[in-house]
Amino acid sequence: MSEEEQVSEDDWAAAMGEQAQAEAAPAAAAATAKVFEQFTEGTEKHGNMSDFGMILDIPVSLTVELGRTHISIRDLLQLAHGSVVELDGLAGEPMVVLVNGTLIAQGEVVVVNDKFGIRLTDIATPSERLNKLNR
Repeated sequence: MSEEEQVSEDDWAAAMGEQAQAEAAPAAAAATAKVFEQFTEGTEKHGNMSDFGMILDIPVSLTVELGRTHISIRDLLQLAHGSVVELDGLAGEPMVVLVNGTLIAQGEVVVVNDKFGIRLTDIATPSERLNKLNR
């Protein structure tokens, strides 16, 4: 195996580091600071950060959706090895990222060390997520 074919365990970390460097910009840092500033203001009214720490270990279901389709049970039972199921998603369209069934982001598929991942390209704002919860 050549050096190019050998894969280190830190390839994901390296890929994520490269992504972070590519996206680092003063405007993004200012926007992030503003979001954390708003979050800090809200926590003073409702309690301290130790209250928030109680929920950090609660598991959630993260789903990346490629597309959806509806088929009859007859068609489902006829599926075999090599069958192709047409989805409503288009090639090149962003993947949908759901947490417990709620849309939180969109992204694109990446492959690192023969494993699939998703690079987030658009994250729903906290106000968008709260609006969906209140419905």
